[in-house]
Amino acid sequence: MNPTFKLARYYGVSIAFADLGEWGVDELRSEYDPQGPSVRINVRIVETLPAAEAGEFITLAVGHELYHHREHIGEIERLPDRAAREMAANEFSRELLQRA
Repeated sequence: MNPTFKLARYYGVSIAFADLGEWGVDELRSEYDPQGPSVRINVRIVETLPAAEAGEFITLAVGHELYHHREHIGEIERLPDRAAREMAANEFSRELLQRA
């Protein structure tokens, strides 16, 4: 099983696809909802990707949001700077992708 999805299962984080709306020049790829906990992947983006790229996109998006879940549950420290948090989440998701 893909390590990212295995980790989501371990944490009890569900994964769903949803239309996350129009964001103009910015692109909302996914979002984390601690109330689920759940990760929602922006179906608008997935639908534009070739199948070969969609799997990697989804894996990276889920990994990114799992980083935020780990912050939320106190497993890792929440960095005070938003940009630093986003960079750390991206790095974490790439590390998980490399394990696949």
